[in-house]
Amino acid sequence: MKTYTVSIQETSNNTIIKFELNAFITNHQSFEFNNIDEAKNSPLAQQLFYLPFVKKVYISSNFVAIERYNIVEWKDVQEEVAQQIEDYLNNNGIVITEAESVKKVPVTLYAESTPNPSVLKFVANKKLVTATYEFNSIEEAKLSPLATELFHFPFVKSVFIEDNYLSVSKYDIAEWDTVTMEVREHIRNFIAQGKDIVDPQAQQILKKTSEELDKTFEAYDDISKEIINILEEYVKPAVASDGGNIMFQSYDPNDKSVKVVLQGACSGCPSSTFTLKNGIENMLKEMLKGKVETVEAING
Repeated sequence: MKTYTVSIQETSNNTIIKFELNAFITNHQSFEFNNIDEAKNSPLAQQLFYLPFVKKVYISSNFVAIERYNIVEWKDVQEEVAQQIEDYLNNNGIVITEAESVKKVPVTLYAESTPNPSVLKFVANKKLVTATYEFNSIEEAKLSPLATELFHFPFVKSVFIEDNYLSVSKYDIAEWDTVTMEVREHIRNFIAQGKDIVDPQAQQILKKTSEELDKTFEAYDDISKEIINILEEYVKPAVASDGGNIMFQSYDPNDKSVKVVLQGACSGCPSSTFTLKNGIENMLKEMLKGKVETVEAING
């Protein structure tokens, strides 16, 4: 049985708070309710409307967002609301009634080449995970039923999962031309059956919850935080489109060096070192003048 945990996320609108879940609560659908009558097909939303300060309720794949009236401040009530949502879900409370949730969206999955010839990106038409995961062996993949199944293909070397896609890396014993269709259909069928892509507790076990990530970020020095923010804003979107990820590892103020970990299609990619030296390193040197001299890439 799933155990739900809720983390509180502020938004750019101070009247709206997101209560993020560690697992999906809808069939990849989104709902918006403006009052208790509109929420007749959502017992969870109806319960939330009994709180006098609730103005609107939004329910999506892995979060509930609530807009409040100005009669309270979120800081005074958000912990209680988070606990109420958590308790409701863990007591098998219904989020959306079957009548609303039966509108099934067919699963589509397409394969996309990446700059790394060993890696293919498989993109779905729905969100698959709420965090980033990389597995380099079947033993590491025990928290992901889908990755575990993929490792039963003898040519699969590693599996990277983020948002709505997987990047699968292969050994040279097979060519993508001959195995792409088989891998694609296996992934598509797995998703279509509604199975868990990763264990619902994976974020807690791997310390990937929003609170853990925020805690890790706050522990860094100011320059490290600046580097992370630059990577998040300028680098990650570009490498994600190629099926990869770059993760900050460390900053040494003595020799002004930065270490980053390459994941997914970036890991072991022939062009990654070139890209780092001529792109990311120059960007950090320009944006953080005098603070960064070199960037070192480590394959994940």
